[in-house]
Amino acid sequence: MTVPLVSVLLPVYNGEPYLAAAIESILRQDHKHLDVIAIDDGSTDRSLNILRRYQAADNRLRIVSRENRGLIATLNEGMTMAKGDFIARMDADDIAYPTRFSRQITLFRERPELAISGTGIDRLIGNRVVRGTPNPIHQWADWHVLSMFYTVFMHSTVMYNRRVIPADMLTYDASYVHAEDFDLFRRITREFPAAMIDESLVAYRVHDESVTNKHKRPMRFTHLKIAAENLQRLSLIDDPHALHDIGMAVTQDTVTRAADCLLSIEERIAARGLRASASYEEGLMCFFYFLYQLIADEKRPALTHQFLTQTGKWHTIRRRERYGLRVATYAPWCSRLWSDASLRLDALARYRQSVPAGSVLPQQGLA
Repeated sequence: MTVPLVSVLLPVYNGEPYLAAAIESILRQDHKHLDVIAIDDGSTDRSLNILRRYQAADNRLRIVSRENRGLIATLNEGMTMAKGDFIARMDADDIAYPTRFSRQITLFRERPELAISGTGIDRLIGNRVVRGTPNPIHQWADWHVLSMFYTVFMHSTVMYNRRVIPADMLTYDASYVHAEDFDLFRRITREFPAAMIDESLVAYRVHDESVTNKHKRPMRFTHLKIAAENLQRLSLIDDPHALHDIGMAVTQDTVTRAADCLLSIEERIAARGLRASASYEEGLMCFFYFLYQLIADEKRPALTHQFLTQTGKWHTIRRRERYGLRVATYAPWCSRLWSDASLRLDALARYRQSVPAGSVLPQQGLA
């Protein structure tokens, strides 16, 4: 049987602290037939030096280095350079476990109609790995429905099947900066089958300098833009501007309109008999949590209280959060004290379910 070539698309921008571990995790995959495309997007640190050292030791690594053009331009450049039937995404601060590519290739062989696959993740926080947990819905999900509401795969776990996806579709749209993956996944799953290997095959690194943390606000704004487009396409929303406006500013008025908008979406889905679909139920709940977190992050308990009361979803959040939010709403001076205690409890819970990173992750090498 022919061993398929996997092109690995690795954009790099000032990735020095974590780049060596990411590259080693790629080059040590048990699927060896790789074409690794590393595009240095104008880094000002030692990223290019690290890439060159690994290239000298392994000719599967190709390097492009140029001025900074941004992530979307870099991703699209890499797509045009790819030679493989399959394209795997990888971020310069994440780590792929050794069987990741072979497991995804096996899935595509078993189901050649698939256009895209993702995998589960562990979270890498400092030197601890927090184990991911499977989600049963991933075994039978309607990925098109889920992708209306949220980004269905972690970007650095994705593998694209170029035998199925047309070349003109396999491109990132610059109109959706910081949520370009959400846009591409919804377009692919609208037309073609998708699947998830619901097992952690990537360690996703959580740190303050990650794209997710540095660009949280514009990422959320674009996410809401895409979700509104998806819902409009199926006539499931009557006030898409409500999502736009709460993305711009969280105020009493925008919270009211967002809550009304969410209730209206739920009513329309129920009226069409779609609520019985577990995928719609899951998608709606994830979208609710997205809005809830966006509002809660403003640290204005009265607005979060308003949103939960108006949507009637107090029961969906943790008991500890319910208690703390009510206390903070009526005794604002308690808000910071309770928030700090809650964060410490969350950190303790993460620590208890974590394992030492060294037991599962590659060591630094040529950096």
